[in-house]
Amino acid sequence: MARAPILQLSSISLAYGGDPVFDSLDLVVQPRDRVALVGRNGTGKSTLMKVMAGLVEADHGDVVIPPGITVGYMEQEPDLSAFETLGEYAASQLDPAESYKVEMVAEGLKLNLEASVATASGGEKRRAALAKLLAEGPELMLLDEPTNHLDIEAIAWLEEQLKATRAAFVLISHDRAFLKALTRATLWIDRGQVRRSERGFEHFEEWREEVWAAEDDARAKLDKKIKVEAKWAVEGISARRKRNQGRLRALQDMRSERAGQIKRQGVAAMDLDTGKASGKRVIEARGLRKTFGDKPIVSGFDLRVLRGDRIAFVGPNGVGKTTLLKMLMGELAPDEGTVTIGSNVEAAVFDQSRAALDPDQTLWDGLVNDPDMEVRGRADQVMVRGTPKHVVAYLKDFLFDDSQARAPIRSLSGGERARLLLARIMARSSNLLVLDEPTNDLDVETLDLLQDILGDYDGTVLLVSHDRDFIDRVATTTIAMEGDGRATVYAGGWSDYRHQRALTAPDPAASSAPAQNAGAQTAGASRPQSTSTPAPSAKTALSFTEKHRLEALPAEIERLEAEIAKLEEFLSAPDLFTKEPLKFQKATDALIERHAALSAVEEEWMMLEEKASV
Repeated sequence: MARAPILQLSSISLAYGGDPVFDSLDLVVQPRDRVALVGRNGTGKSTLMKVMAGLVEADHGDVVIPPGITVGYMEQEPDLSAFETLGEYAASQLDPAESYKVEMVAEGLKLNLEASVATASGGEKRRAALAKLLAEGPELMLLDEPTNHLDIEAIAWLEEQLKATRAAFVLISHDRAFLKALTRATLWIDRGQVRRSERGFEHFEEWREEVWAAEDDARAKLDKKIKVEAKWAVEGISARRKRNQGRLRALQDMRSERAGQIKRQGVAAMDLDTGKASGKRVIEARGLRKTFGDKPIVSGFDLRVLRGDRIAFVGPNGVGKTTLLKMLMGELAPDEGTVTIGSNVEAAVFDQSRAALDPDQTLWDGLVNDPDMEVRGRADQVMVRGTPKHVVAYLKDFLFDDSQARAPIRSLSGGERARLLLARIMARSSNLLVLDEPTNDLDVETLDLLQDILGDYDGTVLLVSHDRDFIDRVATTTIAMEGDGRATVYAGGWSDYRHQRALTAPDPAASSAPAQNAGAQTAGASRPQSTSTPAPSAKTALSFTEKHRLEALPAEIERLEAEIAKLEEFLSAPDLFTKEPLKFQKATDALIERHAALSAVEEEWMMLEEKASV
């Protein structure tokens, strides 16, 4: 039996400044849909999501949401100005008796609910918006880049929450691992058209190539037919042309169809010039110690970075990844220890705050006024890897159009700002790239291209990222910062680090002992440089995925038990059923659901424990 849709868009048309964003768009979202919404930066993903949420009104068409269906939208820049604290905002649409839901979500997202809105960062405000949405639990969740400003632990927590939800969701994200793990269908915005595939994001690239191949084949056939008909029209005798006006009109229609076909947007013309090679030893750090107040960042940290290394720094937000990076670059002095930067090192820095970009400047001025790109005496050219180039031509290399050249940088989307910063970095020669959260807001195609460029780059790369897939594709070494001053070097990317960490899990009896460095850690090390005790060999009966799941289950059991306790406390109110029968029913249904989930995870835990002990 077909299910009734929970959202339906019919014949939606929308244009900005005369340029159509969508034309005659039809779209249906079914109950429990798990949909990836993908497309190039600037194609209208966020706009389409706002149309779904009712925040943007289409020029033509209808948005239909059945009565009783709630739709929640997490926007990229939420307005919290009417609230004092993040917690007040996150719980603003909940009954006071249900505020515990916000508290549980905030714990997983590492959000301080008491933080003042006035002093909160953009990332904290976004996490508050995400906490608000998850706590309210609508039947349809519209999530616009929910993983931005989340660390890897919080992303993993959110991933588990979305796997367990019964709600439908539409998801925009640059995190490919996140999309692959969660989605079962894909919406692809391409040149004003929205296509749907009933396969998740894992199959997107394969599907995209199939669509493009079919387009190319159809275009070639049309071109061939136009050529044949045009030859007939030129060579045919006058009388025949008079008797075949229909055929001539058909030729004109084919030419119009061909002219109206929208060319696929190319990829950014990114390139990196390594320039003069650095010395073999790029950076050497010995005995680094740094604390802020009572919080240790690193303690006794040694590292040797060699030419050609690709090193990723991972760990929770606030653990000190950027601080360590700044110490290694000589921008911040350690409390103890030394940092030596090798010979001929030319660094280019991509900072996560995009501080190098002045939002009040135009894109044109942002390039021309960069001292590294200035062409003396020319206000319309920039120096690109030693060669003068017109500003607009260089902007086009990074997929900006003519009209954007004089637009203020503040008008750009997050992905466009990232591309502009990459344009500045890639205009100069460098042999050391420092990339602090470069993947935020970039579309899939640009991420793929950046990954390929880094693979061909002859220099050294230092990378801070929460994008597990990107780390796996780029990094040859991972430095895990896990708090309390601990920073351990592992060979390989994210998956390699997780595997090695599972094999070298510390003995619980010795977990309170402080970690100490034993000699210099070299980025090319073949094993974790750590004093951790290897896990007992009895655990090897489990696969890597099963080991990770077994480690995560106790926390999941604890979370479910806490939710059950809160719900039971809420239901214990003697007059709840008579005064609030609807809330009583919802809480009862939620309690039954949590008990069922708890039984399932406890059974899974026992099964894995039994398997591990074999």
